[in-house]
Amino acid sequence: METPTLRVSEPREMLALIPHRLGFHPHDSLVAVGLCPPRGRVGLVVRVDIADLADPAHGPALARSVVANLDRDGAERSLLVVYTAGDPRGDALVEAAVEHFREAAEAPFGDVPGWSVTDTGYRGLDCDDDCCPPGGRPLDELVTTQVNVQMVLAGSIVADRREDVGRIRPAGGEARRSVARVRRRWLSKGRVALDEGAAALERWRVDSVAAWRRAVDEQLDRPGGPTAAVLGRLEAGLADPRVRDAVLVALVPDTGDLAERCVRGERPSRKDDAALGRALALVVDPLAGVPAPPVATRVHEAVLEAVVAHGENGRQAAALTLLGMLAWWRGDGARAQVLLERALDDDGGYRLAGLLQDALACGVPPGWVRSGQ
Repeated sequence: METPTLRVSEPREMLALIPHRLGFHPHDSLVAVGLCPPRGRVGLVVRVDIADLADPAHGPALARSVVANLDRDGAERSLLVVYTAGDPRGDALVEAAVEHFREAAEAPFGDVPGWSVTDTGYRGLDCDDDCCPPGGRPLDELVTTQVNVQMVLAGSIVADRREDVGRIRPAGGEARRSVARVRRRWLSKGRVALDEGAAALERWRVDSVAAWRRAVDEQLDRPGGPTAAVLGRLEAGLADPRVRDAVLVALVPDTGDLAERCVRGERPSRKDDAALGRALALVVDPLAGVPAPPVATRVHEAVLEAVVAHGENGRQAAALTLLGMLAWWRGDGARAQVLLERALDDDGGYRLAGLLQDALACGVPPGWVRSGQ
């Protein structure tokens, strides 16, 4: 979701914008906002738990990491917002967290103004009661800001809590049982193909990629979305890293039959390997990066969410990782982080999810953001 071109220098406009940028309402959090040229453009928005930032051993290092990411994004100034249930004044954890952040930010950004948002109101973090009303200004003021109205009209939806950002509602029991029957048969066929040799395994992989293509077509053309037969094959196929990587390639525009070519042979040819590098550069490279195509990406996300909704609980690392990658590519870091955490909950050693999570932790944006598109 792109931020409308609005003036957000007023505190209430900024406070209204932050939940839209995060995708959820923060709780027990400190949010740092980078302000970039020209004229204080809102840059990177980073949320951390107050308890983590207040930790005497690790909090200062975390604060330096947040500040470094803001600086790397081109911020010339910063501000912070504390989100707590009640008045944060006099709260030792809040005071320690704020102190750690301001100490880390002093060199690159100078003085960092602060605000607090509670369950009942908002106020300047350093204000006394002579400056702001005792309970803060009413939260209703944030609902009626120009920023909030424009974001809502643009289709922005803010979840109540962070974990809701990546929530995918499970399908009904009968639908899931139908998919499970297909999944078991297709996994069994894959094991047989592995025993039969390279040619049989290649056919199974190509047919699994075909299931992805069919699922996308059915998502577009079939009122109920992909059928159980297609979802079961796709879920089983995604358990194979070669198939998963082929589906990842298919998420990138204008790659033709590269996904199918990626699963042929013992490994991609040198020509296909070069084509694969160019395709991934469209996602990650600051020189070649392009934004995720909105319409196609919505369809791809719907298919992968259907796989998770109908799939086996606790075994959805592949689909969740691809969803996390798409969210990151769209610029929705909050959703990406939640989805990748879910993927690693399903499989703690899932390497692609770990790599993407490391990129998020380092504040690395997709290529199109760094290229300024």
